[in-house]
Amino acid sequence: MVTGQFQTVKDVADMLKVGEATVRRWIKDGALRAIDVGRGWRIAPEDFDDFLRQHANRPHSHSERDTEAVDRQAPDVTGASKCSTTDRGKVD
Repeated sequence: MVTGQFQTVKDVADMLKVGEATVRRWIKDGALRAIDVGRGWRIAPEDFDDFLRQHANRPHSHSERDTEAVDRQAPDVTGASKCSTTDRGKVD
């Protein structure tokens, strides 16, 4: 059943910043599932997602996402030293 828009070899190559030959090799080796349509291969969104999941260096759990979101927050600067605007530009 078709549930999303298929991507071409070029689309996948551009997204992953690899050559089209690399994507074709993944298809030939069976690492990336694709459908032979006319003169080119088409990759379903689900198959692309599966490929990315299989090649991830570690699983992505819910708790890791929460930790990453906290890590991206701005650092606490409450203890930082303060300069007054009158001190700027003074040379001792």
